[in-house]
Amino acid sequence: MTKLFERRFAELEAQILALEATKTERHSEFTGSYLYIDSNSLLGWEVKAKSLLSNVCGDKSHHMAAFIEAEKPVSFSSNFEELGRVKSVFLAAKEDFEGGYLNSVRNLVQAEVFGSELEQASELLSAGYASAAAVIAGVVLETTVRNLCTENEIDHGKLDKMNADLAKAGAYNVLQQKRITAMAGIRNAAAHGDVDKFNSGDVKGMIEDVERFLSARLQ
Repeated sequence: MTKLFERRFAELEAQILALEATKTERHSEFTGSYLYIDSNSLLGWEVKAKSLLSNVCGDKSHHMAAFIEAEKPVSFSSNFEELGRVKSVFLAAKEDFEGGYLNSVRNLVQAEVFGSELEQASELLSAGYASAAAVIAGVVLETTVRNLCTENEIDHGKLDKMNADLAKAGAYNVLQQKRITAMAGIRNAAAHGDVDKFNSGDVKGMIEDVERFLSARLQ
């Protein structure tokens, strides 16, 4: 998905450069000479750019707000100048995307990585390796909790301590805290070889719970 967004940024940057090249000079008795581009072409590009910013940055992001402000008509300003304003915002968003500075992009990358690991856990479980599946799902769970602590400025520590601190801070409710405690219990039993303390059904439910927690955390 990130490669798709990267390609789209490049496509729209090329389109805006091509749009700039179509500028023509016009004359107004009020403003004198000014540069002009086809208004329909500009509108089409702005719609495509906003769609990309919505997916990558979010509808409520600073980038989106700045883009919407930049495309507003300005008195005695040509649409070529409007193009310059929205281009500046677009390129700033592109730079932040490529630098990995957008939370939505980091979350997307994490979701792709964790999703792959959970798929591996499911495959191991199907092959009869319940303990290995539980350990892998547990790694995804603990990493997600650790990242959530970082976002909430909570010190890292053992999983049970981080879980309690996050619930106390309001990052999630007590019910989610109990679910994480239960998942951690299965992970610990698997890691220590206590196979009599869980079964394949428990691990299947654990993987599903981790997926739900991950989905809520990285949406």
